[in-house]
Amino acid sequence: MSGTVLVLGGRSEIGLAVARKLAGGGGKFVLAARRCGDLDDEEASLRRAGASDVARVEFDADDVARHRAVLDRVVAEHGPLATVVVAFGVLGDQERAERDAAHAMAVIHTDYVAHVSILTELANLLRAQGHGRLVVFSSVAGVRVRRANYVYGSAKAGLDGFASGLADALHGSGVRLLLVRPGFVIGRMTEGMSAAPFASTPEQVAAATVRALHRGRGEVWVPPVLRPVFFLMRLLPRAVWRRLPR
Repeated sequence: MSGTVLVLGGRSEIGLAVARKLAGGGGKFVLAARRCGDLDDEEASLRRAGASDVARVEFDADDVARHRAVLDRVVAEHGPLATVVVAFGVLGDQERAERDAAHAMAVIHTDYVAHVSILTELANLLRAQGHGRLVVFSSVAGVRVRRANYVYGSAKAGLDGFASGLADALHGSGVRLLLVRPGFVIGRMTEGMSAAPFASTPEQVAAATVRALHRGRGEVWVPPVLRPVFFLMRLLPRAVWRRLPR
């Protein structure tokens, strides 16, 4: 698909891995992040992967009032959007969030509220241009929220529901939404944590995401075994579920 690839969350390991896999045939890419002047390594990795043009734009996901202005600037300067990878997010500190309401709200704002804002603006923009692909990263943490990470999990549950409904609303518009549900991802966000079963790397999540994009899929679980696993986990009694670790 011709057009620009926009990565919202230009430092995201998964978002960059997806972009690198899409860059093999050249093309234009825009990395959007806070302190975008510090994205030299990220830009270089895209150019090595084959991107013919890489630009940067200042983007603060939490500044929802400026979301549309950022998108309008990207389109004005770099043309129509072919694919938008929405890859920003925070894990937060569960123990702190249970004591500090402001921290809990900050996690919810970034991982849910800011996504609702940017996805709504993107849906309107892509509908108007008549085509485009949206990639949204949910998590198995939102499929059934666990006591061990319920603040982050609840945000992902909300995002999963919103993105699923948005995908249905976009049906027939020429715009497609791919919802990605990874399990535990070994990377910067989870550094120092013991890996959960069926863990993946950012590269593995990106490979599954790009395959799903090329096949026109609407959702993908990474790894695929998590889909039946979580179907069964939904059936666990609550007394058992609340004692499960992360």
